[in-house]
Amino acid sequence: MTVEVLADPEPGGSWRGTQSPARPAPPVSMIERMTLILDAFEPGTPVLTLQDLVERTGLPRSTVHRILDQMIRLRWLAHYPGGYRLGLRTLELGGLAAGHNELRTVIGPLLHELCQRTLSVGHLGVLDGRDVVYLDKTGGRQSAAVPTRIGGRLPAHSTALGKALLASLDPGVVETSLREQLPRLTSRTIGDRLELHRELARIRSRQGIAVDNEEAVAGIGCVAVPVRRRGVTVAALSLSTRIGSGRPAIDTGRQARQLAALAAEAGRLLSQE
Repeated sequence: MTVEVLADPEPGGSWRGTQSPARPAPPVSMIERMTLILDAFEPGTPVLTLQDLVERTGLPRSTVHRILDQMIRLRWLAHYPGGYRLGLRTLELGGLAAGHNELRTVIGPLLHELCQRTLSVGHLGVLDGRDVVYLDKTGGRQSAAVPTRIGGRLPAHSTALGKALLASLDPGVVETSLREQLPRLTSRTIGDRLELHRELARIRSRQGIAVDNEEAVAGIGCVAVPVRRRGVTVAALSLSTRIGSGRPAIDTGRQARQLAALAAEAGRLLSQE
């Protein structure tokens, strides 16, 4: 974002046009400084480095760094490899996570069509700190069998969606994000950090394909893959199905291939935006 700077006014109130523009005094209040940082993000530059933000806001580097830490903690911003981007709180407040964001607009119809063919429940999710946030859910009558909702969240390590997203991050970033104890939602949830890192390494070796075997909800199995936009993971897609109790085994390989094809198409469409 470029900031237009006007010259100082003459004592009489008229503006001098001959002198070089003077930079205005930086805002004093925290709200003004946060607003400057948020306004620095534009559609063409969704990810900004610390230096980018310093240059665009005109604030001291130490000030920007301190405010960024607070904005990440409060979910206004998120720290990704390569820089910072707007966090989920901005989407939640605008209602975008529920129905108006670009990801859901582009991917939603594709996911709905796949779920119609497979009789599965589909999810579209993104990572927000330790959690996966559900941007979309589809599956018709089968949806009631899976206790998730649009705008809801679950611990990322307990879901196929979340593990596909965590696996796209550097292991050091994962370790920093999951400092606290890993909560167990079922007896199958991974509760050991070392085992989680081993699981994420296996997911990376499978090009991002993740499987959840009753780790988030008893009786529900799930397969997920990442969605990449110009090589950067921006979301994940999953298919959830009821398992056990005499039901036939799920062909996870087939579901993974179907999701991978959908994710590739979604990435192509998103890259055109």
